[in-house]
Amino acid sequence: MLAILKKEFNSFFASSIAYLVIGVFLLVNGLFLWVFNDELNVLNAGFADLTSFFYFTPWLLLFLVPAITMKTFSDEFQTGTIEILKTKPITNFQIVLGKFFAVVLLIMIAIIPTFTYVYSINQLGNPIGNIDYGSTIGSYTGLFLLASSFASIGIFSSSITKNQIAAFLTGALIIFFFYFGFDAVANLFGSLSYAVKLFGMNEHFKSISRGVLDTRDILYFFSIIVFFLFITKQKLTNE
Repeated sequence: MLAILKKEFNSFFASSIAYLVIGVFLLVNGLFLWVFNDELNVLNAGFADLTSFFYFTPWLLLFLVPAITMKTFSDEFQTGTIEILKTKPITNFQIVLGKFFAVVLLIMIAIIPTFTYVYSINQLGNPIGNIDYGSTIGSYTGLFLLASSFASIGIFSSSITKNQIAAFLTGALIIFFFYFGFDAVANLFGSLSYAVKLFGMNEHFKSISRGVLDTRDILYFFSIIVFFLFITKQKLTNE
């Protein structure tokens, strides 16, 4: 598995994918949160927190993660290298896990520089240090789980088609449905609206972002990750 992880991770930096993803992620976040004079600008919030960052970033990752994952299996199927990969002394699930962790590692490298936002908000607070660290830590934890869930969906989408564009669109659509879809239709169910929202990622992400690490929220994200990695492995086995 480690060999697959290393191979996949190195392939990101061998091409322009890693540099583009990290660059776009930091540039777009920086512009919207610190430069553009709009409601997302943290300096206009009036509070020493990163609420706008944790609201905006999932929407950005909704497009960036499928862009990272679209070639993970699609390229292997298209070039025929998947057959060579399957002859190696590793299981199909190890192949899936290796690619998954490579994607997650790249996403984490993109997110780590945003820790400077925490320091900046901490220094800009009145008084200095007037920031809710519990909520901030919870939000970053939720963001990690959310990004990992996006990655598992993206990898699954890449495993069902040889076309990378189709993999990107399928991944973005499934991620959008799980992140926002349930919230969008919840009001149609009246008194059951909250129960419907619990099927979506957004409600669990918001719950963790409050600074309370509820095991139900963590279990939800792990269930999403395991489910999509499992069906990816099944798809690979049936090839």
